[in-house]
Amino acid sequence: MPSTRSYSQFLACPPDDVWSALSDPTRLPEWHSGYRTITLDGPVAVGTTGDFTSTRPIVAAAHRRLAPPFTITAVEPARHLQLTQPEPVGTAVIDFLLEPADGGCVLSETISTTASFGPIARTELSGQPQLTDRADLARLAQLAGVAPGADSLTVVLAGGSGALGRHLAADLVCRGHRPVVLTRTIDDTSPFRQERWDARTLGAWASQVSAPDRVAVVNLAGKLVDCRPTERNVAALRDSRVDATRVLVEAAKQRSTPVQRWLQASTTAIWSDMGETWCTETTPVPAGLPQMTGVAQPWEDAVAGANTDHLVILRTSIVLDGQAPAMKRLTDLARLGLGGRVGSGRQWFSWIHVDDWLAVARAALGLDPHLTIPDGIVIGASPHPVRNSELMASLRRAVHRPPSPPTPAAVLKIGAIALRTDPALGLTGRRARSQVLDDAGFRFTHPTLDDALADLLPS
Repeated sequence: MPSTRSYSQFLACPPDDVWSALSDPTRLPEWHSGYRTITLDGPVAVGTTGDFTSTRPIVAAAHRRLAPPFTITAVEPARHLQLTQPEPVGTAVIDFLLEPADGGCVLSETISTTASFGPIARTELSGQPQLTDRADLARLAQLAGVAPGADSLTVVLAGGSGALGRHLAADLVCRGHRPVVLTRTIDDTSPFRQERWDARTLGAWASQVSAPDRVAVVNLAGKLVDCRPTERNVAALRDSRVDATRVLVEAAKQRSTPVQRWLQASTTAIWSDMGETWCTETTPVPAGLPQMTGVAQPWEDAVAGANTDHLVILRTSIVLDGQAPAMKRLTDLARLGLGGRVGSGRQWFSWIHVDDWLAVARAALGLDPHLTIPDGIVIGASPHPVRNSELMASLRRAVHRPPSPPTPAAVLKIGAIALRTDPALGLTGRRARSQVLDDAGFRFTHPTLDDALADLLPS
């Protein structure tokens, strides 16, 4: 089954600088985590063949035994490199394209596969046609010479080892800024500077907040909400967020001058289940479900008194990311014929594409010269939320599946026990949009769900 996926990232350097690292496929292992080794049988030119070893042992063994060499099928200096890899069950074509942009360039990657056996072929081809991870592009940017300058921002990033944190850290590196990831466990393969912390007490990491550089704080720290709503779990969800926020506030108070910017994470789930009400920045917060309002409200309250010139509390909806577990779970259900509405199907689903979330985060950090976001609460959500029934229908269209039977609420509640999750995550929702972003002139790159899914999923 043929499929195509695309991806792009801004890099703060000229195309020629990126081309110096991109043009030689044998250098891919220097920045791409999917390759262990690459060899070429000749110079970088159309028609030259080569072979690679994947970092995935099973894929590497299958490829070594079954796959013929890849071929360089297009080279346009400082602009285009194309590799074509035949496999036993199909062919993958990988295109890297560089385009000049204001202040640097945009690198786009498009992967097209032709295969006869659908998911089997995608698994067989997985050593080659997986889109480059954003962290890999941060490594490429570093190889290309992107480095912080005198006016660059140091961003202390709590929760930087999570999905959104990794996206933001990589985007900052590609744009010439300095992310410092606060983490409990140091990852030796990470391209980012890391400082160990326990998210509860001051330590050596606090010197990063009190450094004399231009410093911002981004607080994304907190335990994942995908758990049973027991009293113990709700307390752990709340404490993981409140404790991390309080110790960051304490670290910032050690500065003689305020932190320039502070981006504090929160969630649209603070409104619990609001039915048909439109939730904007001025909508009052009700007393709601403990795993939602009872966690998010103390989380926001904990940042009060932060020593900063600018504070944005970003109430984020569900972030759609093609590599995120939640997206994979939903699309897998749709592919298996289980993509029907959940419960009544009328509950609202507010969402935002990961690229739009990054654009909001950059503006909140003062890194977008064309957009100013005021201090205070901001909602991170597309202006076009959908009902659960519309969400599942869009997913089915995206993966080319026919209508599916609904999942009754009772069945979901039983399944949630087996999966150790909270059925309210699927049975409740919010109809949220941002009046603040609209007033500021923010324009969503992916305003509609069908457009977002078309960008994130293979077409």
